[in-house]
Amino acid sequence: MPQGISDRIRAVMRPSAAALEPYDPAFSQVRINLSANENTYGMPPEVKAAVDRGLCDAVTNRYPQPLSNELRSELARWHGVGEDHVIVGNGGDELLFNLFLAFGGRDHVLVSCEPTFSVYRLYAELVETTVVDVPRNPDTFECDADALAEAASRASIVVVTSPNNPTGNLFPIEQTRRLCEACPGIVLLDEAYMEFAPDGSSAEPLLAEYDNLAVLHTLSKAFCLAGGRIGYVLASPSVVNALAAVRQPYSVNVFSQAAGLAAVKNRKTFGPTIASIASERDRLLDELATMEDLGVTVWPSAANFLLVRMPDAHVVRNRLRDEFSILVRDFSSAPGLRDCLRITVGMPDENDALLDALRQLLKGE
Repeated sequence: MPQGISDRIRAVMRPSAAALEPYDPAFSQVRINLSANENTYGMPPEVKAAVDRGLCDAVTNRYPQPLSNELRSELARWHGVGEDHVIVGNGGDELLFNLFLAFGGRDHVLVSCEPTFSVYRLYAELVETTVVDVPRNPDTFECDADALAEAASRASIVVVTSPNNPTGNLFPIEQTRRLCEACPGIVLLDEAYMEFAPDGSSAEPLLAEYDNLAVLHTLSKAFCLAGGRIGYVLASPSVVNALAAVRQPYSVNVFSQAAGLAAVKNRKTFGPTIASIASERDRLLDELATMEDLGVTVWPSAANFLLVRMPDAHVVRNRLRDEFSILVRDFSSAPGLRDCLRITVGMPDENDALLDALRQLLKGE
């Protein structure tokens, strides 16, 4: 990790930025990385071949299509909407930041349900947006529907993650409807992990009813393009145009557009892998549940990860890394997540290695 920001440089920064430190994902070189919710199975060979062809044919002496037109068209066909209902970004993170640029700022309010993805608060505070937190139930991590709707009535932006990161909860569609009706601003459902959830869980069907609803997707998780950085939002043309107005020019490079187009055209090929991840998630859940006598609590999840509470989670995380070369994400210092780790669902052999290591550590062997 590089050194922090000097006092001299911090003194000339924007005040809301001066309070920040460079983001540290806490990555380490390990044998098994189950820390970042990636698809550890990798890309199916036929999709990889299509991606490779697209990369080879990419034209690099010209700027990329500003709005990723070919990819945008393919995404629109997939989701059954017009192209003017789709905007592509440099990962979901760029689109989230643009959401706060367009709809946040002083005298604007974000409503969020913590614990959740920390980037929402970070981006909101960076552009001086007031953050109103509606805490989740500390035992189930479900949202308080009444409190959320009441807070939404005074919000510029409401963001809810479904399935939620890091707890794995789905947000009910009828509660999304209630938010859209209550909120005078924009309601964003972050569905980055929706491919791993049961059919019918997405809020997309409500897009035709509510022009203040936006749904965020990514190709980083299920579709093995975390390195390509491709996200997209489905929304009304007015919301799409608002996001386009504040975006950086040419933010999605030609290689990412080509890789994304190949992956989307071949999206059905990922079906067996996604099904395997969901099956392994359920197996991992069951195996972890048998460790209750060792102090383990695990919550059901509709995503490709599990939230697990155990004694001395921070110590366990470090020993997994140092003694077994297995990396998981430590959330034990986050509000409401004392002694919690988030574990990405890996391939069967990776999951077996994790389970064996946890049993040894928790038994004191």
